[in-house]
Amino acid sequence: MPLMGSIVRCTIKGIVMLRKPLSLALQGGGAHGAFTWGVLDLLLETPGFRPDAISGCSAGAMNAVVLASGWAQGGAEGAREALGRFWRALSQDSPLAWMALPGGPQLGDQLSFSWHELLVKSLSRTAVADLNPLDINPLRDLLRDQIDFDAVRRSPVKLFISATNVRSGQLRLMRNHELELDALLASACLPQVHRTVQWQGEAYWDGGFSANPAIHPLVYESPAHDILLVLLQPALRDAIPHSTHEVADRVAELGFSSNLLREMRAIAMARRYAGRSRWWSGRLERRLGQLRFHLLEPAEQLAQLPRSSKYDTRGSFLERLHLLGREHAAQWLAQSAQHVGRRSSLDLEQRFM
Repeated sequence: MPLMGSIVRCTIKGIVMLRKPLSLALQGGGAHGAFTWGVLDLLLETPGFRPDAISGCSAGAMNAVVLASGWAQGGAEGAREALGRFWRALSQDSPLAWMALPGGPQLGDQLSFSWHELLVKSLSRTAVADLNPLDINPLRDLLRDQIDFDAVRRSPVKLFISATNVRSGQLRLMRNHELELDALLASACLPQVHRTVQWQGEAYWDGGFSANPAIHPLVYESPAHDILLVLLQPALRDAIPHSTHEVADRVAELGFSSNLLREMRAIAMARRYAGRSRWWSGRLERRLGQLRFHLLEPAEQLAQLPRSSKYDTRGSFLERLHLLGREHAAQWLAQSAQHVGRRSSLDLEQRFM
């Protein structure tokens, strides 16, 4: 593992650098968010990396807010340190720490995943209020200890954190000046596991029900022309599900990715339409034409894991995902960094239409 980090740093120092600021769209996915931690960890080491704005949902929201807090206090290195502290503190509080494997970090620990499946199925048949009448949420204490929300509110990194209004089903976007503990908890509130979050007189669930994550604020509210999508499940899947278990996992994936796919398709269609006019274009047409999209996704590695692995916060598992994220970020930098500031490395029409 240490060798990989050395190779990545040498490659960046010798070849790769980012010339323009990026906006980031960070997908949610529970413990799989440690993959995004690895991606951000390497980007923050990259010369020229400047995150102008970040849109995040659930675990993506956690990564976004921790990064913004750390950046406000110590720039890129402060953000790296803050992310490392957050994810390692999360692993220390894991209820499955005793199941860590002596052979080292693995992505395929079927015993623990089977245990998780049983837990999730049990939770789905029992009211959360009955299981947790005092509304005890360890994540609340962790976020309170790890995040300086005053730093978040003054951070130069613009944040767009998504939650879902339970009554209306509408997306609620929260920006830096609004962010506080309950707002962040709302973005990651899965009703099968956590009690509904009450914030500013409304009830909220996970942002993934309405956007995972929201792209439009990066289009309309950030001056950056380059947008990097960091996904936790591949936009395209090779395998066709057959078993009841595989079908259930895929149905859940589609439910949490449908809004992103719909929004990206709408952007692709708007860009095509805007490009038809050669003689006149307004502000929106010019903005759409200036945007450059990039994609970083984990291929099939995370997609092959059962959905229950998103609840696995053991240190060995999170560290393996972190390393996987760094590896994928290194590959993306080698292949696409030269396109940032010049052209899209993602063909929206081919991928989303």
